[in-house]
Amino acid sequence: MFYEVRVPEAKPGGKQISALVVLNPSESRRLLAKATVALPEVQNAWKNGMIIIGRGITNAYVSEELFGISLEPKAGQTVGLISKGFTNSHAGLPPTTWHVIKKGKVVEGADSNVEILNFGPEDVFIKGGNAVDNQGNVGVYASGLKGGTIGMCWPIVTARGSHLIQPVGLEKLVPSVLEASMHSGIYHFQYSMGLPGRVVPVTSSKVVTEIQAFALLAGVRAYHISSGGVGGSEGAVVLSLEGEEEKVKKAFDLAKSVKGEPAVTLPDKYKVSSPADYKYDAMAQLGTLGGL
Repeated sequence: MFYEVRVPEAKPGGKQISALVVLNPSESRRLLAKATVALPEVQNAWKNGMIIIGRGITNAYVSEELFGISLEPKAGQTVGLISKGFTNSHAGLPPTTWHVIKKGKVVEGADSNVEILNFGPEDVFIKGGNAVDNQGNVGVYASGLKGGTIGMCWPIVTARGSHLIQPVGLEKLVPSVLEASMHSGIYHFQYSMGLPGRVVPVTSSKVVTEIQAFALLAGVRAYHISSGGVGGSEGAVVLSLEGEEEKVKKAFDLAKSVKGEPAVTLPDKYKVSSPADYKYDAMAQLGTLGGL
């Protein structure tokens, strides 16, 4: 479900204005990261509990904002990714292993699969996604036979009432996550442009898109009015920001502050060299994961 935000009612007689912003995917990721680390749940877990940052591209930005560091290549922080026209898996080491934080301190060499077993209701797991629909359901593409990161964390955080925070950009908006799940799967495809996988539907997380980010950080209402572009703006989202003049100016300044964010940098080691090398055979490409 979308993270619940409440934009205060306008003051009587206050001037209302609108502003149009265009955010490329990397700019949206930077905005989402700023909003994610500002969430009360994240701030509380930073001071008093545990945070686990799952591997992911948007989470690379989250780590940068949380720790004040620079991570390159950012796409090296994920395992599964869509790059160069097909689904794939990063085969190298992540640029950082700072995944587990207890009371504001990184647990060096921690295994998140083990640490999550100590989760309580105030702890936070941060995980990106590959799809989001208008109902606030998130889809996570999983090619691993064990269900990937979402297969590891979701049952635990859901049963324990912990916070699963999912920053997902509106470039990933789909008509229905449930429908996407019904028409995907590791063994669903005979032919595939990359690794076959399942869109795993997640319905009980707290989802942060650009709309929630602008509400949280600036107190304005954002409306998604169009998408796409060319010349480097492929995947861009166009938003209308509306509200009190002072707050819209703050939101617009925030949008300007993330403009020019460089495109996501890519790793150089992948599991699948090219789908054509495997004659687009889905199972042959799945075999590159070695049964993981």
